[in-house]
Amino acid sequence: MNAAAIKSAYLAPEGLQETLIKGLDGVIAVHDRLVFSSQPPQDTCWAQNIWRNPQAHRINSISDAAKKLRAMQQNWCLYSYRLHRRAQLILEKLPAVKCAPLSFPSSVSPPPLGSFTLLDENTLLASAECSSRFPNGEVHFVEDKVGPPNRAYLKLYEALTLAAAAPRPGDFCIDAGGSPGGWAWVIHRCGAEVLSIDRAPLASSVAELRGVSFQKRDAFTLLPAEFQAQGRRVDWLFADVICYPEKLYQWITKWVAAGICANFICTIKFKGEPDRATVAKFSAIADSRVLHLFHNKNELTWFKLNSPVA
Repeated sequence: MNAAAIKSAYLAPEGLQETLIKGLDGVIAVHDRLVFSSQPPQDTCWAQNIWRNPQAHRINSISDAAKKLRAMQQNWCLYSYRLHRRAQLILEKLPAVKCAPLSFPSSVSPPPLGSFTLLDENTLLASAECSSRFPNGEVHFVEDKVGPPNRAYLKLYEALTLAAAAPRPGDFCIDAGGSPGGWAWVIHRCGAEVLSIDRAPLASSVAELRGVSFQKRDAFTLLPAEFQAQGRRVDWLFADVICYPEKLYQWITKWVAAGICANFICTIKFKGEPDRATVAKFSAIADSRVLHLFHNKNELTWFKLNSPVA
């Protein structure tokens, strides 16, 4: 492989290499989860981290590699797919990057973080500009093994952390597809009021929390007209509903058009092959963005916020 031909690189989420590759142009090599392209950086929502400006460097020693990296910037993350020991020794000669799990809510804003790998014993590939400020796009949290009724809460932790925004005391939120209550639990932790909608009940530990209410119904029957008739605004609409992406899109566009909700975070779930056409329609909604979160599986997360997602 001609290292000079690499113009961008993409780190796929675990198990989603083929999904990422199908949406990229100019793929010239795939090494484990790292995909190299001969094309400039592409705006794909299926990458856990995008290396936007990779540069190849000839190195004659471990110290030489570390020197070249420090000359580019201070903070580096290693993605190793070969020559693991040599790559690790290079990393050990660089300033240590703190990667302790975050406590939610976190005000931590990680500094820019570059990524590097070894193409062979004497060729370093490094990108000082990456799409994620977290090592290999992995956002870890101090986990609560007592309060939330399922692990879905970590997905919302991550979404709100990347958004650098969260519900506040006095906010009114809707949690569609909320059972058993992991997202409602997070919203309650933020101090906001939340109405959870689902055909299945919330866990009693969540249903009994002050400020949490529940309606047993099809989430898609909840329409903006109910709140417009009350003269009531919605500060946040969250949705983690198991449904076809097109159905979610048709419902959410009614809410967007109504203009009574300030912020949206919704999971786009797939059964098998992703519905790329509907993902493109979500991406086309003004002032919104679609991302694959570290805590997503075969799904994406759609954001539409008053402030852009970092």
